[in-house]
Amino acid sequence: MTPATKPGDTPPPIDDFALWFDSFLRPTVLIELAALAACVLIAWGLVALLRRALGMNEDRRSVLFGRNLVDGLLFPLLLLLLGYVARALLATFLPVAAFKVVIPVLMALVVIRFGVKVLQLAFAQAPWVRALERSISWLAWIAMVLWVSGLLPVVLAELDQITWKIGGSQLSVRTMIEGALTAIVVLILALWISAAIETRLLRAAVGGDLSLRKAVSNATRALLMFVGLIIALSAVGIDLTALSVLGGAIGVGIGFGLQKLASNYVSGFVILAERSMRIGDIVRVDNFEGRITDINARYTVIRSLTGRESIVPNEILMINRVENLSLADPKVWQSTVVLVAYDSNVEQVSDLLLQAALVQDRVLKDPGPSVALSAFGADGLEFTLGYWMADPENGQLNLRSLVNCAILQSLRANNIQIPYPQRVLHIQNASATGLDMER
Repeated sequence: MTPATKPGDTPPPIDDFALWFDSFLRPTVLIELAALAACVLIAWGLVALLRRALGMNEDRRSVLFGRNLVDGLLFPLLLLLLGYVARALLATFLPVAAFKVVIPVLMALVVIRFGVKVLQLAFAQAPWVRALERSISWLAWIAMVLWVSGLLPVVLAELDQITWKIGGSQLSVRTMIEGALTAIVVLILALWISAAIETRLLRAAVGGDLSLRKAVSNATRALLMFVGLIIALSAVGIDLTALSVLGGAIGVGIGFGLQKLASNYVSGFVILAERSMRIGDIVRVDNFEGRITDINARYTVIRSLTGRESIVPNEILMINRVENLSLADPKVWQSTVVLVAYDSNVEQVSDLLLQAALVQDRVLKDPGPSVALSAFGADGLEFTLGYWMADPENGQLNLRSLVNCAILQSLRANNIQIPYPQRVLHIQNASATGLDMER
């Protein structure tokens, strides 16, 4: 028989498996399970109230709340805190057995939810996220098993005995593992904060406001990642004063080999800050015309009306001539040239050309289209029809085709000839040239 444990006594060690399993057969385990059920209900109710009060029912990408009540990080985190409180209260008047397993399991669940949710939010499209999520899950559950079985202190003590000396520092495997875990936690926290700030800044932002917020978001993420990296290096045990030499080498490298890369990054932040070009603008760069779909720190993505995408380094946008077709005025002017016979009525042709443009819904009425007799061609009279459109993103060639079809139909209906190229060949008399010709 196992001696009874009085209330307030220190619980038996978890590595004593016989005593541990025997403790689960005591009636006090039912009290622990009831306390655990109460903790679950309280955590579930608090999450439901917060979800409703903060309006998070529609936010499926939230790290704290997730897709439903028990999917996010907040539920297991509250349950873990309530579990610690319940264990502390129960340990004052009865021996604790079930909570020795519940607390490690909840701790592993919090670590998994936190790491997985942040990675899904920060790197939604990255193919390596799934493998990293499985790695975090395996490590968390292995640590939980070692904790519950009592082998974790033994393993850590053995790892602490494996040491080596680097310069004036004495490092051990345990120190490296703890530093790496600290670095991972710090970097995941930095990613979480930066992703939350980016989501908040870019929500319902359009045009120039979107570009400015994108710049603030990129700068915030870079700053947080830099601070996280510094803290992570300190946690591993690396002397940060040694980084001054590395910083000098990096500066020389940027000055010579990486000057283009640095120029692109600086140009990207300048473009976002000045808002000379914004997401959604239609621009023409090196005879490539399209809409700006994204402005990153190093490059800008321009999508043409045909569906092709061009990745343009930001330095090119700073040093080359760029036509912004939608910065000051979204209206675009377009023209088409028509050739009619010399015997045509000029006023009638002008009226028909104006009507062919005005019947198109996309042609603006103010300012309206205009017609000019632009040239006396070799084969006929040349008219130029000009008109304005306000939606070039819907295509320009298709509108010109509609106008040309309407012009052709109108000219044919009014018997106005579109002349073919004509050439007059003059043949001189043979006798005048002094040549004899057989009759």
